[in-house]
Amino acid sequence: MHHKNILLIARTTRHHERMRELSHALDVSVLLATPDTFDQAISSGHEFDLVVLDVDGVTNDLVGKVESYVAENGSIPVLIIVDEEKLSALHMPVQGRSDFVLASAGETEFEVRVTQLLWPGEENAPSDIVSVDDMTINLATYQVYIDEKPVDLTLMEYSLLSFLATHPSRAYSRETLLHRVWGFEYCGGTRTVDVHIRRVRSKVGPQVASHIATVRGVGYLFKL
Repeated sequence: MHHKNILLIARTTRHHERMRELSHALDVSVLLATPDTFDQAISSGHEFDLVVLDVDGVTNDLVGKVESYVAENGSIPVLIIVDEEKLSALHMPVQGRSDFVLASAGETEFEVRVTQLLWPGEENAPSDIVSVDDMTINLATYQVYIDEKPVDLTLMEYSLLSFLATHPSRAYSRETLLHRVWGFEYCGGTRTVDVHIRRVRSKVGPQVASHIATVRGVGYLFKL
């Protein structure tokens, strides 16, 4: 996987921290733009490999300009960030490869969707496979297997398990897990983390569950 450039277009700064985290996790550079600075960004001389568009509060005129830009530049892939309540009205680009992700999605899901658009055909690279004892996590397909049998996890259960497994040997507080897995805009309490940990442990079985340790007074860590 070689270095890629991403253009984020957003009316607000709500996803700026997420993009900074992404630039640390992947070999990417991110240029931030607003609807007012979009024209300046695309005329800056940068060549972009992915356009990330947060459609919250943007006009149809801007969406049309983005579609024209990506089509005129070799159908650059587009990842659209959309709020769940506006999902039914989502308009996807007609040309090129595109995907969408909910604004409330966790860090792991966001990273996987970006990776699939930036490096097509490499989604199942060895780095996307996490193996611990009899468990295998495929980060590209969101699937978890125990002894090669699929485990039925909800999206948030999967996101929590995959986050802990890919960040082992470090304790995370419940508040941090809420931010990293559920997203900064999640308004629920920290008990949500405990409930999901309990469900994950019950579904993956005792051998894998033993790796998910409770750190008293702190939160949880994944032991290798």
